[in-house]
Amino acid sequence: MTDRLDQPRELGLRLRPHYDPETFGRLSERIARFLGTARFLVYMTGFVAVWILWNIFAPEAWRFDPYPFIFLTLMLSLQASYAAPLILLAQNRQDDRDRIQNEHDRRAAARNQADVEYLTREIAALRIALGEVATRDYIRSELQRLQEDLRESSEAALPRSNVVR
Repeated sequence: MTDRLDQPRELGLRLRPHYDPETFGRLSERIARFLGTARFLVYMTGFVAVWILWNIFAPEAWRFDPYPFIFLTLMLSLQASYAAPLILLAQNRQDDRDRIQNEHDRRAAARNQADVEYLTREIAALRIALGEVATRDYIRSELQRLQEDLRESSEAALPRSNVVR
């Protein structure tokens, strides 16, 4: 069946009812999330306690499920038979989301790894280039050496200029 408005509906008798799997999945997740709470356990315990107390202490004409509580057992089995598939459906949807998130994380990690490798290569290239560049200490030492050479040459030239002619 198509939900698009620009295409005609398919004709024919359908034996299965149509439902939106995404809506049903969200509903099942909400139910599964509720079934896993303490609130649900308290509500279910209260329901079972009221059921048992009613069927033990109510007047005989008002009791609808006598002692072995067969109807209560049937109701709890029915609830469990619906809860298990709903929980599994919710887990499958969570697994799908986790798989997509893991794939996204894997891609991001691969990009980060490539970036780190690129930056590492760039830093190595800068280190090599800096090995060829004169450092501040090297320039300072060369300037000091030149100063000393100039001082020595000027001292050597001074005594000659003091000679009387």
